[in-house]
Amino acid sequence: MAEEIRMQMEDVLRKQRTAFTAALPESLSVRRDRIDRAIAMLIDHKDDFAKAVSADFGHRSVEQTLMTDIMPSVGALKHSRKHFESWSRNERRKPMFPLSLLGAKAEVMWQPKGVVGVVAPWNFPVGMVMVPMAGILAAGNRAMVKPSEFTERVSDLFAEVVPKYFAEEEMAVFTGGVEVGSTFTSLPFDHLIFTGATGVGRHIMRAAADNLVPVTLELGGKSPTIIGRSADKKKAGERIALGKMMNAGQICLAPDYLLVAEEQESEMVESVVSGVSGMYPTLLANDDYTSVVNGRNFERLQGYLADAKEKGAELIEVNPGNEDFASSNGNKMPLTIVRNVNDDMKVMQEEIFGPILPVKTYKNMDDAINYVNDHDRPLGLYYFGSDKAEEAKVLNRTISGGVTVNDVLFHNAMEDLPFGGVGPSGMGNYHGMDGFKTFSHMRAVYRQPGMDIAKLSGFKPPYGKSTHATLARELKK
Repeated sequence: MAEEIRMQMEDVLRKQRTAFTAALPESLSVRRDRIDRAIAMLIDHKDDFAKAVSADFGHRSVEQTLMTDIMPSVGALKHSRKHFESWSRNERRKPMFPLSLLGAKAEVMWQPKGVVGVVAPWNFPVGMVMVPMAGILAAGNRAMVKPSEFTERVSDLFAEVVPKYFAEEEMAVFTGGVEVGSTFTSLPFDHLIFTGATGVGRHIMRAAADNLVPVTLELGGKSPTIIGRSADKKKAGERIALGKMMNAGQICLAPDYLLVAEEQESEMVESVVSGVSGMYPTLLANDDYTSVVNGRNFERLQGYLADAKEKGAELIEVNPGNEDFASSNGNKMPLTIVRNVNDDMKVMQEEIFGPILPVKTYKNMDDAINYVNDHDRPLGLYYFGSDKAEEAKVLNRTISGGVTVNDVLFHNAMEDLPFGGVGPSGMGNYHGMDGFKTFSHMRAVYRQPGMDIAKLSGFKPPYGKSTHATLARELKK
């Protein structure tokens, strides 16, 4: 079976690469048509995708899937459709002196890479396929997609609907578990983008290395949320609650833990509790609140809480309706705020990816900054406060994939900003023009004037007077 799967994948890759090469240069009208078809596919089947996501999760509201998967995908594709022609224009560069005076010309030509492999996660199983697809298609590439096996119904739906809108030589979907994924990532793509856990990202990079496939890794980590003393605690609490409760915290950019001035900890905790209660007066039967995706992740999260409690943490369950979660048959979890944390606890070691929010205190902002810098560089960093000098200190003295000031998540929603991690939280960027560039090859083109430049500059043997003149001119301080 494994060999059969590999042969099928290799056959599709060969077909896509052959079609790609035969079509060069990939016309802008063809690219536009593919983007149009991708938009149509999402809009035509938006309700089907929403139902499939909810079934895979145990429950997720139609509105949330439309807001967090379908709408961002359509928005990214429309943004690319509007701008990709200008992104595709050759970029003039200036030849070095004196070649620029002698008629030499230099430019960068943006060429598609060829066939891009897309490995998507389960938390936003539609968006994490189709948002990067905006840059992939705009750049003129073909695509092979491996959706997550944890959202099986969504994966099956992709496999069903993609062939209705795209020829196999343009876009193809492969479903299945670990064996299929392992085979897929070992293929000699022209580029591979993976979104998911940092640990899996390491395996992806090793697999890609065998074929020297360039990779874009969108990983995760522990995104810190720094609450300055000048922050509006009520607004901060509401916005943190929104970002942490959305998708039940199953977001790579969810605020992972808070850093709060020690004398303001209680006020900040109360603000988050109030923010949650305002949005979710009940949780179990609330259609707006998402379930933890499966029993495995539910048990993982419960294990984090048990570990923290055993090591001295205070657990504050935010359960506005006083509902009985223990007797529930599903995987819904209320938010649990964890105080008195330390780095021996799993909640401060692992990416949480669920409705758990640790709170760590600081005496001064330098302590908070040093704590962030002593740990892996995160995918996102959030700062709340009105002190501009302090804001500048936080931004200048920390490194993260991206930053949102006085809110959470929103830098990811800006299609004109690059999205990506740094170090263990990822490598490479996509979204907008940056996605177009990621999935394009920057081809350098130099045009030499008619005269014998090599002889004039002394590059051509026998070396002599002109050689020494060039060296004397160029090797000066």
